[in-house]
Parts: sequence; structure tokens; C-alpha cells
Amino acid sequence: MQNKNNVVWHHATVTRSRREGINGHRSVVLWFTGLSGAGKSTLAHAVEEHLHQKGCRTFVFDGDNVRHGLCADLGFSAADRSENIRRIGQMAKLFVDAGVIALTAFISPFRADRQRVREIVGESDFLEIYCRCSLEECERRDVKGLYAKARAGVIREFTGVSSPYEEPLAPDLVIDTERQSLEEAVERVCGLLAERGLIARRAGQGAGHAGS
Repeated sequence: MQNKNNVVWHHATVTRSRREGINGHRSVVLWFTGLSGAGKSTLAHAVEEHLHQKGCRTFVFDGDNVRHGLCADLGFSAADRSENIRRIGQMAKLFVDAGVIALTAFISPFRADRQRVREIVGESDFLEIYCRCSLEECERRDVKGLYAKARAGVIREFTGVSSPYEEPLAPDLVIDTERQSLEEAVERVCGLLAERGLIARRAGQGAGHAGS
């Protein structure tokens, strides 16, 4: 293996701030966390669609998609889940440096792993968004039948059934996906981005939505 002392970070002349200047908005990681079926992916993609229509540079890291490639070698043990999240954190940081609004949709059940990503990305560039939904509602929504398989013992170490989910203690935003509509949730997320000065307030509005 190559000696790590020989690996040196290269500082490019095209900086993050220059990319953000062209994009017309700041870059950030929106980290959507919650139980399987809580609506993380649905919300992340809806927020991306809204921002994209306003001219923002965006990309969604979806849990299933990432496990098809970047993390295809990982299972679902506690150690593998932690490594999965670490890799996503490192990738998300690169996207922030590229001037992109990176949206991630991962259960990411452990607080320590989410805190680790916050430290990798940087406190000011990490927004933790908790998609709160009862276990009962998540099971009711479960079109893949994952919860039923977990309760039958077919799927082991399944979050919410045989493996714990640690709720965020101080998330930047809580979305009650059991009670709020998708439109309301998108409005709240984009409103947060506008309030933090990450996007222009008009980019967060759109047809009377966030920022109004």
C-alpha cells in the first residue's frame, strides 16, 4: 500500500467560492434522516426538483442507489452501516466543494455516525433534517414488505425492529411527515435554506411557497 505521507491534497485555482458565485447560491449538505418509510427520499427529491426549477445546482444521494455502486461491498451490520455513512459524508463534502447543494436520504440510525459526517463536512455546511414518522405509519406505508420480513426474521438488524434508531437530539429541522403534506415539507426545507442565506429568498419561494 502506498505510504499516506506521499498523498498531498491539491489546492485548485477554481475555488468553492468561485463556483458558488457562478451558481448564485451557497453549497450545503441537507442530511435527511429517519426510519425506513418516513419519506426521506420522497422529500429529498421533491426539494431537489423545486430547487432545480429555480436554477440551483443540486444532487441527491439516495440510500439504495449508493449501495448499488459506491457501497456495494457493504452489508448492514453496525460496522458496515457506519462505513456506509462515512463514505457518503466524504462524498458529500466533495460536492459541497464543487458548489453543489447535496441532499442525502439515509436512515443513518446512529447519532455518532451523523455527528461524524457533520465534522467531516463542517458545522456550517451540514443541516440535519429529521423526517419524523411513527413506526406504525412507516410499516403501513411499506410497499416493499421490509418490515414484515424483519418481524418474520428474514431480514436481520432492521432499523426500528431489531436494530435501534437514535432520534436526533438537536436537528436543524424536524419534518412531521405523518401530518404535513409534501408541499408543506418542501416549503419548510427551502424556507430554512433561505433563512440561512444559502439560497436567494426568491429561490425558496416559488408560487407562494418557502420564504413567503
